[in-house]
Order: sequence, then structure tokens, then C-alpha cells
Amino acid sequence: MTTADRDQAQDRGRVPASALAEPVERVGRGWTASLSLANGAIWVGWYGPLQILLASQAEDFAPGSGMSKETMLAWVTGVGAVVSLAANPLFGALSDRTTSRWGRRTPWIVAGTAGGALSLLLLAGAGGVWTMALGWCLVQLTLNAAFAAVTAAVPDRVPRLQRGSVGGWLGAAQILGVVGGTGLATAVGGVGAGYAACAVFTAVGVLPYVLRYEDLRLAEADRPAWSWRGFLTGFWLSPRRHPDLGWAWLTRFLMNLSNALVLLYLLYYLRDRLHYGDPEQGVLILTAVNGVTLLATVVVGGVWSDRTGRRKPFVIWSGVLMAVATAALAGWQTWTGAIVASAVLGVGFGVFTSVDFALMTDVLPKALDRGKDLGVINVANALPQVAAPALAAPIVTYLGGYRVLYLVAAVIGLAGAVLVGRIKGVD
Repeated sequence: MTTADRDQAQDRGRVPASALAEPVERVGRGWTASLSLANGAIWVGWYGPLQILLASQAEDFAPGSGMSKETMLAWVTGVGAVVSLAANPLFGALSDRTTSRWGRRTPWIVAGTAGGALSLLLLAGAGGVWTMALGWCLVQLTLNAAFAAVTAAVPDRVPRLQRGSVGGWLGAAQILGVVGGTGLATAVGGVGAGYAACAVFTAVGVLPYVLRYEDLRLAEADRPAWSWRGFLTGFWLSPRRHPDLGWAWLTRFLMNLSNALVLLYLLYYLRDRLHYGDPEQGVLILTAVNGVTLLATVVVGGVWSDRTGRRKPFVIWSGVLMAVATAALAGWQTWTGAIVASAVLGVGFGVFTSVDFALMTDVLPKALDRGKDLGVINVANALPQVAAPALAAPIVTYLGGYRVLYLVAAVIGLAGAVLVGRIKGVD
């Protein structure tokens, strides 16, 4: 059977016999496009609220509440972040154990996006800070259920030497989802209409994947016996027993922490250090430059990694490139320097996003626990958003300002790149 024939068979929904088998047949373009659309739809549901709608509600609800709009927004999003940290590995583990006739992942994609859409509509009708917080926590809970299942579908179905390119398309969809969510929330006019638009897109965006492609089914005999102790202790992935996974998690955490430190105070850096005339517009320009170069490399990096059959060199050199760009923000403190650094950061982070995802799927310990293990790995994406403010604030205030902050961020990113070399099970 030729590669084109295999792709067409996958596009018709033919699946391997076992949910726990290592995939060997390449997935088709239609499967990749549908899964990427589902991934982008979930990010629309997250970032329409995060970028625009929650801030607008906080501004409306803050008067008379005893909180400033900044404090209210920080409190609501902070509680939601805690829910997200717990929900992703939890629902990943539940999908691993699902023996539904519709497969392991599809029921959670459907339930998660339906619940997310309803939660967004609840947010649209929020009348105060408590319903706003409840609605956002429900959005995080439900959409993380769908996201955990979407990401787990990759190691379920995609052979190792195609995961870089598939990861690249998922990364591109994520970026476009962030932009699309922001655009929807802005274009339709009004908070309620913005939530409704995001809800509809999130629900509809997963339909091509769940309707067209049959999911892998887990046999009852393959599901382990239930025990609360076994279920809860399974979330601890011992670095001693699984050193490759431990090093991979740590490198992802350090690289994302470095990136979070760069972005956190970018507005203040432009205003207070570079004395840029319109810092809000400056952030928009730098974000656009970064996004363009990231999109230009996220798929290319993954495809190139698949063709060479190697992962670690791409992750290492993308990390080095990001560290150099971050250090430039410390040593080349001009508007031109900021533009160049943003462009280089986008190049490095684009390659890192796709290839590191493939690397993570390559070091998963067991096929039975792919969803749960990827959920634990995804904590390395979310935790830096919590850790970055705690680390950055004292550095900027007491330990040398923005020059020291960006040097520290560069060192952290470089450490993440170097530690990739400790992973032994992947070339």
C-alpha cells in the first residue's frame, strides 16, 4: 500500500485494531486538519474571554465591589488557573480508562466542548464577580477535558516519525485560535455577543473530527481494576523510574518559564525602560512580529525534525536561540533591539513548540496512560504562568530591574536547552 493509499484510508476513518498498539500507519491530511481545527476551537473558547471579555466584565463589576478591576480580574483568572492545573491530568486519566463504544477520547471531546460552550453562555449572563468566577472555573474545567483528549489522540494515532509535523499543525492552530478568539470577542460587539460567538465556534469546530473519524476503543479486558489509591498515586510520575520523562518535563517547564518572564512585564519594559511613546501599541507590534515568525517556523520545524528522525538537536538549538534573543533584551535596550528579539524569539519558540511536543510523546512510559501522562506534562505549560510573577516582581523591584530580569530569563531558558541532553531514550 502506498503512502497516498494509507492517507486516504485514514481519511475514511479506518483505525488500527487496538487502542494500546503503537501506531505505525501515517495519518492523512484530513485527520490532521480536523484535529487541528478542534484544537484551535478550544483555544478560541479560552482566549476570547482571557484577552477581552473577562477584562470588560471586571471593569463593569468592580465599582461597589471593594476591588479594583485589576484585582478582580487577577483573582478570577488565578482561581481558573488552579482549576486548569488539576483538570487536565484528571480528565486525561479518565479518558485513558474510558471503554465507550465511541472510543476513549471522542466522548470527552464532545462532552468537554459542549460543557465549555454552555459555561461560556453562563459567563455571558453573569451578574457579578461570583457568577463570573464560577463561569470561568467551569470553562477551565470543561475545556481542559476536551483539550486533554485532543492532545492524547496524537500518540494514540500518529507514528513517531510524523509527530513533529502534526505537532506543528496543532501549534499553528493554537496560535490562530488565540488570534481568532480575540477577534471574535472584539468584532461581534458586546460582552454577551462575544461569549456567544466563542461558544458557537468552540462547539462547531470539533464536529469535523468527531463526526468523520472513528476513535480507538479500549477493550474492557485492557482496563485496569479500579482503586482510588491506584488512581491518585498514578499522577506521580517518578523521575527515578521514568528519568527521560522527568528531564523532558523539567526542560519544558524551564523553557516556558523563561518565555513567561519575557512576556510578563513587556508593557512596563517599553514604558519605563525604553520610554516608548505608545507602549500599548508597542506590545501589539512586538506580539505581531513574534506571532508571524512563530507561525513561519512551527510547522517547518516539526516537518524537518520528522524527516531527519531527530528531536533533541532541534529543541536544544531552539532553546539556545531563545536564550540569545532574551539576553538581547537585557543588553540591547532599544526599540530596534526589542523588534529583533521578538522576531528571533518567535523563530525559536516556533521550532520548540512543535518538536518538543513530539519529544514528549516519544518519552511517554505506557500506552494505557497516554492521556494522564500528557496531562501531567501540560502542567509544565501552565505552572510557569503562576511562577513567573512570583519570581519577576522581586527581581524588578529589588535586584536590578529589567536588565537582570531578562538575563535571569536567558539563563533559565539556556538551562532548559542544555538539560535536554540528559534525555537518553530519544535521538
